[in-house]
Amino acid sequence: MGRGTGKGGEAAPGPGAGRDEGPQPPQHHPSRTEHSPHGQPGQWEPQAHREQAYQEHHAPQAQQAQAEQGQGEQAPAEQPRQDPTAHHQLPTPQAQFATPGQQPPPHVPPHPVPPQPATPTEQPPWPTAPPAPGWLAPSAVEEELYAAKSREDWASYLDVLARNELYYLVPRAVADARPGQWGPAPVWNPHTGTPVLALYTAGMLPAPLADPVFVSCELAAPARHLGHPGDPPWLVVNPDSPCEGYFPTTPWHRSVWQHHVERNADHESRPKLRTLAVGGPLEGPLAHGLACGALLFVNGGHLWNSLAFHGSGYTEARKSLRTWWGVHSRQQWLGHLNRLLAADMVSGAWEFVLGIRHSLARSYAGPIDVAHWREVAERELRHHAAQTEVRLGPEGVTRVEPTGTAELEGQVKGVKRLIGRIARYEARFRADGLLAENAYVRTVEAWDHGRASGMARWGVAARFGTVPEAETAVLAVSESCRANYRSWEDFAAAFVLGRCLHFDDEEFGSWYQDMVTAHHVLTTDPASPWLTVPWA
Repeated sequence: MGRGTGKGGEAAPGPGAGRDEGPQPPQHHPSRTEHSPHGQPGQWEPQAHREQAYQEHHAPQAQQAQAEQGQGEQAPAEQPRQDPTAHHQLPTPQAQFATPGQQPPPHVPPHPVPPQPATPTEQPPWPTAPPAPGWLAPSAVEEELYAAKSREDWASYLDVLARNELYYLVPRAVADARPGQWGPAPVWNPHTGTPVLALYTAGMLPAPLADPVFVSCELAAPARHLGHPGDPPWLVVNPDSPCEGYFPTTPWHRSVWQHHVERNADHESRPKLRTLAVGGPLEGPLAHGLACGALLFVNGGHLWNSLAFHGSGYTEARKSLRTWWGVHSRQQWLGHLNRLLAADMVSGAWEFVLGIRHSLARSYAGPIDVAHWREVAERELRHHAAQTEVRLGPEGVTRVEPTGTAELEGQVKGVKRLIGRIARYEARFRADGLLAENAYVRTVEAWDHGRASGMARWGVAARFGTVPEAETAVLAVSESCRANYRSWEDFAAAFVLGRCLHFDDEEFGSWYQDMVTAHHVLTTDPASPWLTVPWA
């Protein structure tokens, strides 16, 4: 999906080239001055409309899906809590998922007939909701939507939607049984008096619950899939918020959405810092631990400080953990998280050669020549190989015989090659601004700890873990990283080296270049946690 403005910033000829992209439903101006869920006066709290009462329409569907798939393993249930690190905490939702043919509640007027534009260039005005004094948008995306809505620039509003991930609510059993299939749950909207398709941007999502779940999509999905009998007549973006938008789902309007999707498709997507201004920690140990995973989150286009993490939605979170980590259950997720927290996935060979150099640097108080480094590493290997080692384990005292000659020679050659790889990577790091002159990496445990910061949140998105569990893990990451490294620069070079040794094989391809780009963002953007959150 493209992430930027269309070429030249102008609308191409075709549907929706004008500013007003559709009529507004019957006007409603809910109060915009409610307190935020985090106790910040003047902030807006979403009206209750997201998770509750989906059972009315989807319980039979969910039961059928469970019968097809079986109940998936999930994190222990937790009581909702007011957490300053979570996204918008919602009150108990009141809106209902709509059943096709369902009669509207007695207090809701009959379905209105949405007014239709006569031609693509002759559109009725869309009244703008009153401003929201003091409202702080959760992230830059909602800020852009609100700004476009305030100027009645619906073309720009749709451009923002076309460049960003959107999310819809679905029962978890349905998401498990039919992953990747379009199937949002229509929501009854009292303002239109109809079922609506409710879509949300990332900053507007509440903290993840066990059920239902949010699934991600692009604007192209409703443009393509709506239009069947019984489909909701309205699409509502971030309902009951100051940046909300109402769009009829007529064929003409869906062609407008598709036009905006196509004109933004070729825009180059570059990593950028995305921050949760409301609901995400911006200082302190928790923000520090989250920032230890920022290279991954900037590269992935996600909010770096989102602890109540949704990522690209529930289905994609499960798919990614399954594909990249072989994680299919909560137990497997916990096992991987605990190993990463203990830096138990980093190669022992990497740590051996880096430890040799660090010891030499402390002894000689200066840079260590690569030939000297290799010589000492070889001597240490041969010395240990000649020893008969006694180990104390679960089975008692065991004796480990000396390493055989062929195995030893293979280890010596491998260590020498590894030292050469590390030296060449560090030279490239210095040329690209990742490592200061005469600086070197002491340990690559950062590679595990940075991934632990991510794994904690990926587990939340996949419903293998809870927000409190993620918070505990992220705080542990912060403590370990501060003990091992002296600065963000020190940590970053170690993380990137670990990634390159793991994946890149000295190709200096995307595994490396992506980190150079993310590193540049995190060291130059004034809002970067690497510039706003002190290391120590």
